[in-house]
Amino acid sequence: MNFHVMTLFPEMIMQGLNVSIIGRAIEKGLISIEAVNIRDYAFNKHNKVDDYIYGGGAGMLMQAEPVYLCYEAIRERITSGSRPRVVYLTPQGEVFTQKKAQELAKEDDLILLCGHYEGIDERVLEEIVTDNISIGDYVLTGGELPAMIVVDAVSRLIPGVLNNDVSAEFESFQDDLLEYPQYSRPEIWHGKRVPEVLLSGHHANVEKWRHEQSVIRTRERRPDLLDNKEKS
Repeated sequence: MNFHVMTLFPEMIMQGLNVSIIGRAIEKGLISIEAVNIRDYAFNKHNKVDDYIYGGGAGMLMQAEPVYLCYEAIRERITSGSRPRVVYLTPQGEVFTQKKAQELAKEDDLILLCGHYEGIDERVLEEIVTDNISIGDYVLTGGELPAMIVVDAVSRLIPGVLNNDVSAEFESFQDDLLEYPQYSRPEIWHGKRVPEVLLSGHHANVEKWRHEQSVIRTRERRPDLLDNKEKS
């Protein structure tokens, strides 16, 4: 899968994603990530991409043309021929979920657009954006951190990225449940013992216990997920 991140701070994207599991996936050729500097497509000698807002208001707005030219340059390099998905990271978007990550993981190419200042001229958003995504109900200084979160969540669903692909199937938010508690050696730590069922070797009982614990943990920590499950 190929990720194309449109940003004013490409070094932030690449430094944040060139490590750990994602970095190894890049080295193996399982995914590719490019951070494209929107400033390179500004049409003035100072590479200025922002301007005052029509109608007044605080702050500056990213102009439509540099964003559009950056998008067109990326689109010309994409060989699939079809229109690529373009995700705009914005607090006004739908909240990013595991289900959305699974949907995006089916794409061959994914373009992520990072805003800054007071946002981006609405006209170019209407023309190129296919998905508006938020990582939560709060405001950040830019879209780079949300973009990295989306890349990380989507990448680990690509076959081969995780050393054990099965692990992605039994994690939090699968089937709208949080993941069950897990334990490793030693059997007793600070007076706390590993639950006996996990030492029994009885796989059916272990799976039953894990499911029960997932339901309990979800009810305690994210009851909204159970509400959504009951409504579906």
